[in-house]
Amino acid sequence: MAIGRLNALLGCLLGLTLSGCSSANDYGVELPYDAWRLGFLAPNYMEVWIETANVVDVKGRLFRRAMSGVAGIQTPPNLRGNPKGWPKRTGDGKGKHVWRADVPRLIYVRWQSLAEPQTYEAYIEIPESARHAMLEIKEKTYCRGTKEWITDHRELLVIGLAPGGIAKTWIRGACLDPIEVSRVQGKVVEKGPDLGRTNGRYALELEPESRAYIDKFGIPYDSW
Repeated sequence: MAIGRLNALLGCLLGLTLSGCSSANDYGVELPYDAWRLGFLAPNYMEVWIETANVVDVKGRLFRRAMSGVAGIQTPPNLRGNPKGWPKRTGDGKGKHVWRADVPRLIYVRWQSLAEPQTYEAYIEIPESARHAMLEIKEKTYCRGTKEWITDHRELLVIGLAPGGIAKTWIRGACLDPIEVSRVQGKVVEKGPDLGRTNGRYALELEPESRAYIDKFGIPYDSW
């Protein structure tokens, strides 16, 4: 992506400029499904609060706060969960459909890693190959849940957020295995949670099971 174009898209995501940005209602969109979904997940016990996830689609349109709130997570009792690494078949994560959007070109996410605690931000570029797969590739697949064969699209974009500022992205279908898109190293937000507006206070406290796991085993930073 050209540097000038990338800078314009970054400006859209941060609200620094309106050049190259459009409202979500400016264009009609023809997708092979009603809308694609943006979902977030975190490793077991490594709880995350998403301050904002902003999207710029391929037409340069900005979708602010396409997602916010908690990421999908499991906190198995009695410390039986394993937060190391990512599952071979990721879930959908907790998220929302991005209505009226074409496929995404760039995503900005700012989140609170409650396990540390620390606040991070990351810019995630969605390459053309992934956008092509979201739009045009239909695959016949067997759904274990319904026990039937269907033709599925990869309309689910899932981002895993881990301690240390790691953001890993996949695309998948409801019954299709995930395809890895990217792994991005985010950076620390120096102003802290909520850009300093909460005087260093994080959105949530860790659940007891999460705190107990981290106190006993620590955070497996190198596994993501």
